Amino acid sequence: MRIGILGPLQIAGAAVGGARVRALLIRLALDPGRVVTNDRLIDDLWPGEPPEHPMAALQSLVSRARREAPGLISSHPSGYLLDVPADEVDAWAFERLARAGDAHAALALWRGPALGGIDLPFALAPAARLEELRLAALAGRIAADLAAGGDVVAELEELVAEHRLREPFHALLMRAMVADGRRGQALEVFERIRARLADELGVDPGAELREAHLAALREEEPEPRSNLPARLTSFVGRSDDVARIRTLFVGRGDDVARIRPLTGARLITLVGPGGAGKTRLAVEAAATLRVPDGVWLVELAPAAGVRAALEAVFKTSDLVRALRGTSPVIVLDNCEHLIDEAARVAEWLLGEVAGLRVIATSREPLNIPGETLHPVLPLAEEPAVELLRDRAVAARPDLSPDPAEAARICRELDGIPLAIELAAARLRTMSVSMLVEQLGDRLGFRGSRTSEPRHRTLRAVIDWSWDLLSREERELLRGLSVFSGGATAEAIGRVCGGGLDLLSALVDKSLIALSGDRYTMLETIRQYVAESTTADLLELRQAHACYYAELAEAAEPHLRTGEQVKWLAVLDAEQGNLDAAFRHSDDPLRVILPRLWPWIMRGRRQEVIANAAAALRRVGDVPPEGRELAHGLCMMAAMGAEPSRAVRESDHPAALHSWAMGIAMGPPRDVVAVTEASAQRLREHPDTWTRSTALLVAGIVRFEYGAVHGAESLLEPALDGLRGTGDRWGQWTAYFWLSLAAENRGDFARALALAKEPEPIATELAGLGAPLGPMMFLLRLSQLMMRTGDHAGAATTLERAWQAALRSEDALTIARVTHARAELARRSGDPGAAARLLRGALAMDVDAPPQFRAFMNVELARVAEPAEPSRRALELMATCEDRTARATVLEGVAEHRDPLMAAELLGAARVLRGITESADPFVVALAGRCRAALGAERYADALVRGAAIPNPERYALSSP
Repeated sequence: MRIGILGPLQIAGAAVGGARVRALLIRLALDPGRVVTNDRLIDDLWPGEPPEHPMAALQSLVSRARREAPGLISSHPSGYLLDVPADEVDAWAFERLARAGDAHAALALWRGPALGGIDLPFALAPAARLEELRLAALAGRIAADLAAGGDVVAELEELVAEHRLREPFHALLMRAMVADGRRGQALEVFERIRARLADELGVDPGAELREAHLAALREEEPEPRSNLPARLTSFVGRSDDVARIRTLFVGRGDDVARIRPLTGARLITLVGPGGAGKTRLAVEAAATLRVPDGVWLVELAPAAGVRAALEAVFKTSDLVRALRGTSPVIVLDNCEHLIDEAARVAEWLLGEVAGLRVIATSREPLNIPGETLHPVLPLAEEPAVELLRDRAVAARPDLSPDPAEAARICRELDGIPLAIELAAARLRTMSVSMLVEQLGDRLGFRGSRTSEPRHRTLRAVIDWSWDLLSREERELLRGLSVFSGGATAEAIGRVCGGGLDLLSALVDKSLIALSGDRYTMLETIRQYVAESTTADLLELRQAHACYYAELAEAAEPHLRTGEQVKWLAVLDAEQGNLDAAFRHSDDPLRVILPRLWPWIMRGRRQEVIANAAAALRRVGDVPPEGRELAHGLCMMAAMGAEPSRAVRESDHPAALHSWAMGIAMGPPRDVVAVTEASAQRLREHPDTWTRSTALLVAGIVRFEYGAVHGAESLLEPALDGLRGTGDRWGQWTAYFWLSLAAENRGDFARALALAKEPEPIATELAGLGAPLGPMMFLLRLSQLMMRTGDHAGAATTLERAWQAALRSEDALTIARVTHARAELARRSGDPGAAARLLRGALAMDVDAPPQFRAFMNVELARVAEPAEPSRRALELMATCEDRTARATVLEGVAEHRDPLMAAELLGAARVLRGITESADPFVVALAGRCRAALGAERYADALVRGAAIPNPERYALSSP
């Protein structure tokens, strides 16, 4: 939990001091993700005595809270909100667990008085409600312990002493005493509470107390009739499943402890893959049902001759006559190997015995009228890790697996409970790291000596399903093993053959799953199939590679149109298959070429470099015939080679963008000439996108490496053309660079207007994980807002960028936003906070571009002793070819030099920017100070000298 309010306030990764700050965070945590208005916060935090300037006081309090607990509070025009999911606040998670009946997990979250024990009026009712839920959950937990044979008398005696009039605790104490053979003492408890209720409240005991009294008078309450096995281990991660099964039986809103006749479902079949825990879930769910005629487990798997026994035993007239007029629950376990017989028997019994309820477990549905399916899926990561840690501690009490390693193990094991339990058992004799290394041999993990043979290893579990398949089903399952990340029915048909009937059969048998329009296979089953397949899969893999190469080629033209986002989503869904196609194809350059442009579009430089290098290792340094373009692009990406003739003369999207987007280790020596020539050559190209993109790339290159001032003459017509094509990425990029061009002139207002223009496009692309999404877009907006004086707007926008950066879990992204937060702190008059933020960002272990590291040092020089950070910034820029970045650093360093050198550095910066005068207020003010100190003539001479300095960074380094 990131936020804890069930006890003293707890914020993950932060220490919060100050009662008012804690009260603010607790108030917001009562409504996570929802805006609490300013007026509501002021009334709640200063009840009856608002401060003289309430809004200023609230803003100051929020600022303190943000410093102490960064990244949690977001601003809204009408108030503030705690920007975290509700389940990351322990009170909300507690309430969900408590209402779902998982009392143990709910109570584990409780650390002390709710809401930190604060006594402000807003906290009283929520604290009381949470305390009431805690007591109810406590009663539920004790009741469960009592039912399991636990000794709870001492605990209940303490609780009734503390809660003198709380009837549920007294009723439980009476039942516990009866179970312990102390009937007389139980009756004394009843008399005491009856007298107190009459004297202090004027009421009689409620139904629960009266029932406990009657049970004590009868000396014992009859145990529910059942042959269910007693629990041997804890039951983890399935409370929601148990709740749904009970609700299906009794109907929502009914008492889930008792089944009423003719309500809810009559047959619930738990379906799922082997090892998912269907039997355990069925037993646990059945054990919660109190039915007068009993809950009975019928295990089909181990009994010899059970096929005949089903009809011989269940279809006798005597049994049916005995069951009529009763309401038992029967658990039919492991139906899959006798699926036809089990289905016939279940349908016949349900038709003959109106009060009967059946819970069946099977790897495929019984497929009879009235059946309700409950899929038993692999565990999600959190309960899977909980199961692993629980079983690991049972195997080795001194062991506490690292959460990250535990999560990795559970992911590798597909969240399958049996696999997790088998893996945890191995921790008795090996370290966690050794277990991680052995996950590739998961099928051989062995379980308990007393387990049924089919559950002793994962291989045996899947053998059970494999043996029930037809030859055609096995062949299709083998074919499906060549896919990665699932596949559509069309892809499966093209690569493997086999119709929907066979696919449906494998889904029904829980060997594959259907998610949306994709058929998926657990990695554990894929490994089993691969080990069980003696036939050569080479032909299937080549068919798979060919299909996905064709898919990538078919997608490429759509990526230049208004369908770009749709087709990017298609490629994202097929990323695993595209990667597998590249690995297995005998023509890797064909597969990689149509993928280069989507990678470039997403800024996935490392994927391009790694895959380009892999392709070259397979094909060598000489391009195969017909693959010259792909080979040349791979040489640029992996080897930093100059563009080949095939690349220079191509109009392929990847070729147009390759050097401009930084695929190569560095820009080609003649990058400006190449791109300008390409733009000129393609001006008359019949395709609008190609013409416009050539102009876009040439404009970017001109801005970065050439005549900066001329970039807009290329970028503006590029934007016009790309609007016509519908290419979102191209439009966003054009707006971004036009905004940079305006910023280069110091026209921040124009830069801000251009940056805001593509907001809908950036949001749309963000949904696909593009780097043009919320963080980069919001970061740029916030920086331009603060530079135009809108500090409040910048703070709000920057907070959104910060949340997006945290969600990305990318260190460089977090460092970029931290840099912007430091700039805002400085501009808002808090240089100390700015210095702390910058030093923290600079200390982060990130592979940051030299320009960014230089900018952080320039900013640090403004809020700390400037000599050292200024020197580092100059050294980083001394060999950099980014003209505008160099100019920014020179202007920042000039601030700390004497007027003469400052003027010379400003002159050098002007040349790099390609302008004669900057509109940047900072540069204008600095120039004014230099002119006043030197006089107009000396100032002008200094500008001219600075403009002529060949390497102004080294000049500045040599003259501190």
